[in-house]
Amino acid sequence: METHPYNSKRGFVLVVLVLIAAVPFSLQYASQHSGFYLFSRRFVEDLPKRLTGPGRFRFILQPAVAIFLGIRAGISDARARRAPYILGVLFDSQGRRALLKGAFEQLAVLIAMSILLDALSQFLILHEVFPGPALIVGPVLIALPYSLTRAVTNRIVGHAS
Repeated sequence: METHPYNSKRGFVLVVLVLIAAVPFSLQYASQHSGFYLFSRRFVEDLPKRLTGPGRFRFILQPAVAIFLGIRAGISDARARRAPYILGVLFDSQGRRALLKGAFEQLAVLIAMSILLDALSQFLILHEVFPGPALIVGPVLIALPYSLTRAVTNRIVGHAS
């Protein structure tokens, strides 16, 4: 799935603007609570709210899209007789950069949207936006299912052929 570079850039510009706008609130929280929200007890207490509040469907939709893209990439890897994705990233020092770049190009818009959706859900649920969790929670919903699915699909298709 190719993305038009302009759309990808525009999405990341929007992500950067949203996160920059959230920095003052994050710094204010850190100042008032002697630490950042991401490393606080409140973050852990707020997680269940994020799973049940507005935007909870993204916890299904985003990994599902990542799984679909991982299956496509895994089939391609198997046909090209490449090592499973995770093994390549971990152990192929010469090919690691190309693997990560290819995955990022395929997932760039999805990652940008996941960060924006996390920021939006924080705003709707918590009435605040913290950049740290948005940068971590959103991409984890994409990267983990994509990587695992890509590797497993490669193994299954590789053994079947």
